[in-house]
Amino acid sequence: MVLDKIENASFYESLNPGFKKAFDFIKKNNFSNFLPGKYNIVGDEIFVLVSEYETKHAQDSYPEAHKKYIDIQFLISGTEKIGFTSFINQKVVTEYNKKKDISFFDTPVDFFQLKTGMFAIFFNNDLHQPGIFVNNPETVKKVVVKVLKNYSGK
Repeated sequence: MVLDKIENASFYESLNPGFKKAFDFIKKNNFSNFLPGKYNIVGDEIFVLVSEYETKHAQDSYPEAHKKYIDIQFLISGTEKIGFTSFINQKVVTEYNKKKDISFFDTPVDFFQLKTGMFAIFFNNDLHQPGIFVNNPETVKKVVVKVLKNYSGK
């Protein structure tokens, strides 16, 4: 997992051939004008999910993981807590859904705050529990760039 401000994104572009395209897209767009939905950068290899939602209590969700894609989660507005832990054979709550590229786990996590202008990168061995309120529920707007784990850049 990586946690940083968007102005430092260039430090992480070498971690995956798709990260530069992902970060360029984030930096070049004013997402306050984007409606929630899916936006393609490189077809199904790199795409963006824009969402707006109310943060919730941690007990109302489970940590998740992905096999096919790496998440770059960038907060446009608001603040949320995200739970995090490394995957070490934790108890599966919902088996892997290949179509949605997601599975859920029952495991304790440590929380950090994601604030406006910050991003977190979650690799395939990172269990993460996004969308948790800090003190009270609030509306946040977030961009999640899904980068194919094996993206070659060709």
